[in-house]
Amino acid sequence: MANTIKAIIIDDEFLARKRVFNLLNEVKEIDVVDECSSGKEAISKINTTKPDLVFLDIKLTDMTGFDILKEIDQNNMPLVIFITAFDEFALKAFDFFAFDYLLKPFKDERFFQSTNRVIDLFYSNKSQGLNNKITDLLKYIENPNQGFSEVKQTKLAIKANGKISFINKEDIKYILASGYYAEIFTEQKKHVLRESLNSLLEQLKSFKFQRIHRSTIINISLIKEVLYSNYGEIDVKMQDEKLFRISKTYKKEFQKKMGI
Repeated sequence: MANTIKAIIIDDEFLARKRVFNLLNEVKEIDVVDECSSGKEAISKINTTKPDLVFLDIKLTDMTGFDILKEIDQNNMPLVIFITAFDEFALKAFDFFAFDYLLKPFKDERFFQSTNRVIDLFYSNKSQGLNNKITDLLKYIENPNQGFSEVKQTKLAIKANGKISFINKEDIKYILASGYYAEIFTEQKKHVLRESLNSLLEQLKSFKFQRIHRSTIINISLIKEVLYSNYGEIDVKMQDEKLFRISKTYKKEFQKKMGI
């Protein structure tokens, strides 16, 4: 079909991408030209392909959907349908700034309602003004006194089983590396997240967290005791009696931070 709407699907979950792709097979006006599973790949594909429409997951493994939008060519901003598992507090922002969003898990009818809106806008040439809404949304997110940024300062987003939950950063006791995953321990439960310890430490830098081993981050406000051995090695005992060894690499940094 001539003048079809070129679309790219961006989601780090294969089944999520496949579902959107299969649904779009029923929409003759929209042609899927590519799929992306990471933010870096998405930025490259959007800048080279210059799609008319992007189905964009908010939380990818390597970056957020908002990070992607900030990096792409602003002169060729596509129409964006956000795919999100965020709770109601975030949806207020989408209602105001975004063209449309699909809240996981969404029904087929809701998906087609969204694509019909795209088609109506595309063929009536009214989509240009929506670029300003995306720009305003990004500014809103970065404002430390509003919405997402306020949440980001105090909470950590955990993506699992098709949804995103939020835990208070101050409730985290310690984080342990486990292969490609990080195990985040709170008083209530253990959360498993596919993210590196470096990335998590960056998100927690304004709180009292310290890396003490290549596979361990601890909340230093929850340390019960610091234990020295006869060989100069140091262990820390947490308030829940969990014991961790401090590696030589992080020993001086830990001592300096603790003033010992």
